[in-house]
Amino acid sequence: MPRPNVILINCDDLGYGDLGCYGSQIHRTPSLDWMAAEGMRFTDFYMAAACCSPSRAAMMTGCRPQRIGLEAGYHLGVLRPGEPIGLSPDEITVADLLKQQGYATKIIGKWHCGDQPPFLPTRHGFDSYYGLPYSNDMRTTRGLPNEPPLPLLRDEEVIEAQPNQASLTERYTEEAVRFLREHRDGPFFLYLAHMYVHGPIHVPERFLKQSRDGNYGAAVEHIDFVAAVLFYELKRLGLDEGTLVVFTSDNGANRKRADFGSNLPLLGYKGSSWEGGHRVPCILRWPGKIPAGTVCSELTTAMDFLPTFTLLAGGEPPTDRIIDGKDIRPLMAGEPGAKSPHDAHFYYHANTLRAIRMGDWKLHLTTPKVPNGPGGEERDLHPDMLFNLREDIGETTDVAHKYPEVVARLKARADICRQDLGDEATGTPGENRRPVGWVDDPKPLTVYDPDQPYMDAPYLEALYD
Repeated sequence: MPRPNVILINCDDLGYGDLGCYGSQIHRTPSLDWMAAEGMRFTDFYMAAACCSPSRAAMMTGCRPQRIGLEAGYHLGVLRPGEPIGLSPDEITVADLLKQQGYATKIIGKWHCGDQPPFLPTRHGFDSYYGLPYSNDMRTTRGLPNEPPLPLLRDEEVIEAQPNQASLTERYTEEAVRFLREHRDGPFFLYLAHMYVHGPIHVPERFLKQSRDGNYGAAVEHIDFVAAVLFYELKRLGLDEGTLVVFTSDNGANRKRADFGSNLPLLGYKGSSWEGGHRVPCILRWPGKIPAGTVCSELTTAMDFLPTFTLLAGGEPPTDRIIDGKDIRPLMAGEPGAKSPHDAHFYYHANTLRAIRMGDWKLHLTTPKVPNGPGGEERDLHPDMLFNLREDIGETTDVAHKYPEVVARLKARADICRQDLGDEATGTPGENRRPVGWVDDPKPLTVYDPDQPYMDAPYLEALYD
């Protein structure tokens, strides 16, 4: 295959069932549906975690979050402003590897792998950065001392505190178009990390007026609009056939209210070990190289991007460390008989191994959280629940009693994983973990100043509009 330009579009909390091509009957996503018709839609694509910091760190490094020490934030499940940990300077990112192959590299949007200088994307292979370094809800309008205003960064400089979120996606889109025009001679790697559909959601009036699902649906349709803009610009610049475009989400939809996104037909939500936490939409389009209108049902992960993109660019993945991602070029090309390069997928929550999938079988090793949905609270939940995901994608019927040999096989593979990465539930430390990045004197990028004229929006209230 020739070396492609690469555009990676990553959404925030977009659910498995939020796009038309994944079954949504309420969200209008014609551009992304067209992308799927022109490319390959993955049905069994996983993030390495069910929340943002660990899943994004894994996607950037091709390594499981536990391996690189970013399985959680310093205090909570994700990184907060001004924390001492982040993506270690010793780790190698996909941007590092593509830059070595002569690619121009840029990230626009949410980073969330650390906000201290050694952890910023400009220290991890990206030539430039424009966006919010963490989640768009990590600021209230109440002036709490531990809630600094949201910083909008250009490279490593705060250029605005508390930007207007309703216009921010348009600013991201403008920045992306400018990058494409400036680097039309390629090759380039553009990582566009949307703030949508993480709450609080602020969207332009146009999308609110046409939405059939309130703020959430408006944000989904705005995401689709941005995809349309990028595809139009690629064609206008003559770059369409030479560009691989990837669309995905960092984890499943949240469950802060019943209509806050859809993971259907999957069970569960962001943060859970049900499929709705880890399994996300993924679409790849590369005209003439990825067969149009195809569906891949093999197990793949976002960690596969690092080795796959690197090999497509003419480089080689690192050999001095364990990389968990695999080369999925045969699957992308639609080669007959191509199979998943993974023997298993592991559902971790921080340092606890909660579940494992091998082939069509999934075993919950710990008692899962109560699933969302009608009657979910009435289910008998316990460890060692076994599901056949091909026959029962919604994890409705525990068949462990019918297949004790499958349970034993998955437990044995889980033990190997624990030995490798550790497991807090069993007290296993893990033999192949690398240290997280650390700074001794962390400081937030902004400090609340009651005298500063912020472009202040009712962030918290908008979450429940």
